[in-house]
Amino acid sequence: MSVFELPPALVCYIAVLVFALGACVGSFVNCACVRLKDGKSALTGRSRCPACGRILGASEIVPIFSYLFLRGRCRGCGAKIDFLSFVSEAALAAAYTASLFVFGISFYALEAAALFTVICAESLCDVYTQEVPDFLHAVCAAVFVIFTAAYPKPSERVISGLLGAFLYGAGILLFSLASDRIFGRESLGGADIKLIAVLGLFFGPVRMLLLVILSCVFGLATVVFKKTGRGEPFPFIPCISVAAFVTLLFGDIIIERYLGLYGLFAAL
Repeated sequence: MSVFELPPALVCYIAVLVFALGACVGSFVNCACVRLKDGKSALTGRSRCPACGRILGASEIVPIFSYLFLRGRCRGCGAKIDFLSFVSEAALAAAYTASLFVFGISFYALEAAALFTVICAESLCDVYTQEVPDFLHAVCAAVFVIFTAAYPKPSERVISGLLGAFLYGAGILLFSLASDRIFGRESLGGADIKLIAVLGLFFGPVRMLLLVILSCVFGLATVVFKKTGRGEPFPFIPCISVAAFVTLLFGDIIIERYLGLYGLFAAL
């Protein structure tokens, strides 16, 4: 069901709830990744300031708003709060809300939200530790399996997904091995290749090409913007994740416009 078929007041109410849910999930995912980085349990323990160790109050752990109201600093010691906590909350809040408006109230929106949650966790792990646990790739694949049953033609989706996973997983692996041999250093991490292969399940051969192109564009822009030095570790999974977000929500429109532009030039 499209949300635009509902009364405007109800649409606003649902959108606010979905936005808040995304922000809360983003806060939890970031907290879990930080605790895993520090060797702590991701599911137990009170939230504390990493600088002074003070237990945070209820008003200090409201996703997005606490960071803004506190101006990114701990109320007790004044230490800076990690900006990634705000980014993860805002990113998933926006992703959940965008999924609602693009896919409506449907299993497709739930699948998109689940996928965005997993790749957000992978992105944070890549930034914090440059390592991504294999179980997150398994969870991502499980999301594909669980939601495939909701599709009108699940067998066609499975075939397309397996083809996308094999073509791009194997293709990127061969490209990475060749680049490593030519340049004498690692070009892509194993987690990058695994994520691309798993995302191939969701996007299939055609849309996956757009995702890979966008990943390279976002990666190049990040390197230029951050002025990453030669040999400096570069977390590429966030770029893949942003590309997946754009491709899932707007990929069909981009491909359609591109083909229309190609047809226009071909006719000239």
